[in-house]
This record gives sequence, C-alpha cells and structure tokens, in this order.
Amino acid sequence: MDGRLKQIAGHFAIEGQVTGIRPLGNGLINDTFLVETDGPDNYVLQRINQSIFQDVDLLQHNIDCVTRHIRAKLEAAGETDIDRKVLHFLPEKETGKSFWTDGKEWWRVSVFIRDALTYEAVTPEYAGYAGVAFGRFEAMLADLPDQLGEPIPDFHNMELRARQLHEAVAADAAGRMADPEVRALVDQIFAREEEMCKAERLYREGILPKRVCHCDTKVNNMLFDREGNILCVIDLDTVMPSFVFSDFGDFLRTAANTAAEDEPDLDKIDFNMDIFRSFAKGYLSTAGAFLTPVERENLPFAATLFPYMQTVRFLADYINGDTYYKIRYPDHNMVRSRAQWKLFQAACAKLDEMALSL
Repeated sequence: MDGRLKQIAGHFAIEGQVTGIRPLGNGLINDTFLVETDGPDNYVLQRINQSIFQDVDLLQHNIDCVTRHIRAKLEAAGETDIDRKVLHFLPEKETGKSFWTDGKEWWRVSVFIRDALTYEAVTPEYAGYAGVAFGRFEAMLADLPDQLGEPIPDFHNMELRARQLHEAVAADAAGRMADPEVRALVDQIFAREEEMCKAERLYREGILPKRVCHCDTKVNNMLFDREGNILCVIDLDTVMPSFVFSDFGDFLRTAANTAAEDEPDLDKIDFNMDIFRSFAKGYLSTAGAFLTPVERENLPFAATLFPYMQTVRFLADYINGDTYYKIRYPDHNMVRSRAQWKLFQAACAKLDEMALSL
C-alpha cells in the first residue's frame, strides 16, 4: 500500500481502518484509487487534474450542490437504497470541504457504490437507458436553487470554437492553409457557421434557457445494479449551466457514429438512427416534462451541432500545428476532421427523419 496515499485518505472522515489502496478504472483525466477498509464502506480517492479544473473550489461547489439536491429529491420521493443512487463525497476533517490540498495537489474522497456495474457497449438498448438516466438527471436539477459556475469556461460554446478556427486560419502557424483540402474544408465550415451558432443567439434573445447539464454524456458514466436497473449518473466534474443540446448532442456524436471518430475510411461513417430513436425516446420520457418547445424542436439540431463543433476543434488544432490533441501520426487531426465532417453531413441528411421520430 502506498503510504502517501493512505496519509492523504486520512484527511477525510473515513469510517474504519484503511486496509489497502489500489488503482481503479482507466479514466483519462483524474487519477483514481480504490480505498479498502475494515469498516462498512470502501471509498474512491481521486487526485483532481488541476490543469483542466483550475478552480477546485468551484468544481466541488457544483458537485456538492448537485448531489445534495438529488439526495433531497430521492428522500422526498421515498426512494430506498439512496446511498447507491447518488454520489456522496466526504468532508475533509479540518475544513469540512469536500476536498483537501497541500497547495500542490487537490484530492477528494467519495463512498464507493457497492455491487455496481458500468457498460461500454452502445447498443439501442443501452442508448435508451442513457437517455432515461441523463434526462432524469436534468429533470431532478431543473429546480436547483444554487448558482453553479463553469468549471471549464465556454466548454460547449460554438461561437468561441468558431472564433478559434478563424484565429487559427489567420495565423496559419504550421503553414497548412496552403493545402487545398484544408482550405476547402475551412470554407465549407465557415459557410455553415451562422446557422450552427444559433444556440448562443437564441440564448441572448431570451428564447433558449440554460439548464444544469452533465456535459459528458457517455454510456459508461452511468452505474447499473446487477439486475440491470439504473442506479445513478457519475463523473460529475463537467456539471454546469449549459443548453440541453450539450447532453443530447454530445452523446449522439459518439454513440450514433457507425465508426470511430478518427476512421480514415469515410464510407464506414454514418449516423445510426436506431441509436438516435432509442436515446431520444428515453431522454424525452424523463426530460420531456420540463423542456420548452424551442428546446424540443431543436434536438435534431443538437445531433448535428456536436460533430460540427468537433470538426472545428480538430481542424483548428491541425492548422495550429497539433498543439492540443494528442496525435498518433502527422495528419491524425486532419483525419479526425474529415471523419467528423462526414458524420456532420450524415446527421444533416437525416434531420427530417429525426424530427419525425420525436
């Protein structure tokens, strides 16, 4: 057992003696460990990645507000086994805050939810479960009284992403704008820019509200019990005010893609309508009661927005000289850009079909 990790865990109100600490999961952002004890619970110890989450006070404020509100909703509804249906972060012994820092690293501890499973497969069945879970998550937080901040500012702001592409094109830091294919793709993106930035315009006009959204809606961010019932949504680091398009469109960008996001063979890329219909049905079954007509009618737009946004982000990074995303070969970001643009085109071709299925 790592003595330093045991010492860090000791700053939190853990019940029982720590008997072991070992790595847990394969997350890409935070370092995660399972803390085993001789008490009634085991725990999850995480080192928060402060290069991404630079305001840990704000990050944990959001998470504390959200988990407290969901717990109160579950209690009011007479739910049983509540400790398995919402995350619970422990207070640090001296400050009472849900994190501890030595000034260089930031750590937190939550109760490990026992007998819980995650799934990686994105089938129509599990897309439906995801829709139910993330719609319910938003619905429970629709009346959250606390003010939340943005742990990653402008995370899904399409206007910002468009500006970043314009800046990359103007700077041409890696000299890649001389490539006719790059210029052609840039021109196609700019031709659609105004329509794809409509969410921000509708918000400024007071037509489109912001909600408390998860903003990282992957199928493996849900826990199930061993009977296949949804327990809760996890990985709350990106919970923040956003448009419902974030949760709806971001899930479909990966789940409804018939190929990998960096598939070089564009003929393999299509938008899977079975996944869309299943996810949308599940989502509307739990979120439908609070959605406004504008939000609901623009859900198909959300399915096109996120491959468009990701094309912009990959292409800007390619033009900048590959400074943000990790690449495995020299034109990896250009391959990603082509693939996401093909997905965007495939989704656009099915907008009418999407609208009819809502």
